[in-house]
Amino acid sequence: MKITVLNENTCKTGLPCEHGLSLFIETQEHKILFDAGQTDIFARNAQTLGIDLTQAGIAVLSHGHYDHGGGLETFFCINKTAPVYISRHAFENYYNGEKYIGINPEIKDNSRVILTDGKTAIGEGLTLYPADEVREVFALPESGLTVMRGTEKVPDDFRHEQYLMIEEGGKRILISGCSHKGIVSIAARFRPYVLIGGFHLSKINDENTLADCAEHLKFYGTEYYTCHCTGVPQYEYLSSITGKIHYISTGETVII
Repeated sequence: MKITVLNENTCKTGLPCEHGLSLFIETQEHKILFDAGQTDIFARNAQTLGIDLTQAGIAVLSHGHYDHGGGLETFFCINKTAPVYISRHAFENYYNGEKYIGINPEIKDNSRVILTDGKTAIGEGLTLYPADEVREVFALPESGLTVMRGTEKVPDDFRHEQYLMIEEGGKRILISGCSHKGIVSIAARFRPYVLIGGFHLSKINDENTLADCAEHLKFYGTEYYTCHCTGVPQYEYLSSITGKIHYISTGETVII
């Protein structure tokens, strides 16, 4: 399996990058676009890297935030056939403080969008799991992110988040966009061989909390590749404790 980072917050290879996430996943049977960043940067980087997005047979949106779904309209223009799997909850109005962070609601009307609701098999060895599969086993500070329900903003319950499980060669690889439900709780629920994605720890600076998080992650025996919303200092601290967390930047590739 080959996973290429088309975009995340950092770049060591000279490619452009932005706050957000986009991965191109190549398994023995499938080529998958997982998230599409904020803009068309993911597509420009794919071209530079020699990745043909027209060959993607499936696309997945991890959750309904602009930094993961803003590039989907570009993908629709490039790739004319691939279905795009999005949680049916992803089109609510999401906020970070006063800033709107949702995705374009018109995307929902595209005939290629398949709205998911619960555990969904999307191909041989490919399963999407909803956030409600995850039960909290390690509490992290509240994110401060909200959703408009009726006439008021309430804390986001992240029911729009979903995770891609890939089963290949006897290994289980889990792909998570931001792990808003808690990276420790997600790792505890799925116990994958490898977990790839953002950990949503960039605003956590308390060493005791990060140390506890690292000890839990080490316990599950999973190998981790992280990026985007984890935060580089937080990654470095976690990695120093676990020895099993690696940072992947724009343009880099993971072979599993």
